[in-house]
Amino acid sequence: MTRLGHLSTEGARPERAEIDRLPTAELVRLMNEDDQAVAVAVADAQRQIAAAVDAIVARLERGGRLIYIGAGTAGRLGVLDASECGPTFNSDRVLGFIAGGPGAVSTATESAEDDPDGALDDLADLTADDAVVGISASGRTPYVLGAIAHARRRAALTVGLACNHDAPLSAAVEHPIEVLVGPEFVAGSTRLKAGTAQKLVLNMLSTLAMVRLGKTYGNRMVDVRVTNEKLRDRATRIVAQVADAAHEDAARALADAGDDAKVAAVMLRAGVGAEAARERLRAAHGHLRRALGE
Repeated sequence: MTRLGHLSTEGARPERAEIDRLPTAELVRLMNEDDQAVAVAVADAQRQIAAAVDAIVARLERGGRLIYIGAGTAGRLGVLDASECGPTFNSDRVLGFIAGGPGAVSTATESAEDDPDGALDDLADLTADDAVVGISASGRTPYVLGAIAHARRRAALTVGLACNHDAPLSAAVEHPIEVLVGPEFVAGSTRLKAGTAQKLVLNMLSTLAMVRLGKTYGNRMVDVRVTNEKLRDRATRIVAQVADAAHEDAARALADAGDDAKVAAVMLRAGVGAEAARERLRAAHGHLRRALGE
């Protein structure tokens, strides 16, 4: 029988032993107090996170992918972060896999985490250019450890995100990240502080990798996909800001550029047509700042 009582994320805090007797306002205060510790725990792992980001960028620059692997809450958070990278950064190279398959995102399939071979089909085409991030609050989920072992065999980069000290996951990867949030408000419910910490770290891994790859200009998402009216307005405003142009001129350039904000910005700043702007961006490997000669 598996025994996990030694894990900090499984601990029960004695000062929370009678929360069911407390008024709602006090429960809200206490839970908010707990949550404030999460950002501190993430801050303590900044150096590990930065090292992981740089390693991930190196694989993405080789044409590889960023792949999240997790079970339960951890898996759902990986799928969520991956799904947002398409519209935000116009990238299809961030993927998320969860134990139990896509259906486990909305319907709990917790037993799937015990299968160490569960991710092998999802990772069948894994290459040495890819980066695999295993996510596990306990740091010992068999599904995740099995995926990491497979990734190591394929010479892919491996990163581990755990919420316990000296986790097996940390020992199994090249870049361990341990965010030590301690016992949960409800003992063992790692969808709480551990889940929040995991989301914060995943935000950093994907967002900062994309910044390094030139997917932003400053803090503007210049690679945004224009798929609805809200995003068209955002892209138009971005082009207007980058090119110091009137909104109407930015909208016209965006249309001429096929809804590519980077191309539109180069067109306006450099006074060139769409194809010449695309050529400048190709020569700059997609970095808008380089294409503008900054």
